[in-house]
Amino acid sequence: MTTATLFRLSFVAVATLVAACSDKTPIGPSRPSAIATPAATRQSDEAFNPDLEQALAAMRAATAPYHDIQNALNDGFVLRHTCQQAGDDGLIGDVYSNRPRARDGKIDPSLPDGLIYEPTPDGPRLVGVELIMPYALWTSPDPPTFFGAPFQREDGFGVYGLHVWVWLHNPNGMFEETNPNVKC
Repeated sequence: MTTATLFRLSFVAVATLVAACSDKTPIGPSRPSAIATPAATRQSDEAFNPDLEQALAAMRAATAPYHDIQNALNDGFVLRHTCQQAGDDGLIGDVYSNRPRARDGKIDPSLPDGLIYEPTPDGPRLVGVELIMPYALWTSPDPPTFFGAPFQREDGFGVYGLHVWVWLHNPNGMFEETNPNVKC
């Protein structure tokens, strides 16, 4: 073995030990059966789209640390609104947004603008992500889209928003505004 290979193996071993001995054990959703998986992200009439699957995987990877809401708060996410009913369609959880990201005019699944939490007796549970585009930064007369899903107008905030239910299955669709599985 070369010295470089031994160094790499040593580095991996040390990193593994550090992660294993950490008192900050990574946590995930409390209801694994409710997680939106690639198979659950598609409605029966939707075709498999590897680019969408890759974007959703990037979104899950980027938001996994935020299952612990303290990580989200430490990264600048602030409460935008508490859980609310949206007509007869269902509920939206507590929405936290990262203001600099929400105002940057970018739609980047690896840098989500907002996080959606379901309030539970054990604390907030991450259920989805929100992508945000300010009206002032969008010049097209049509709303932005994400893999064909149109963003919705949020006039109270002056933005277009799209909810992506990456951590809680939504029987109505991955990109619907509300999710009947959310409880408040």
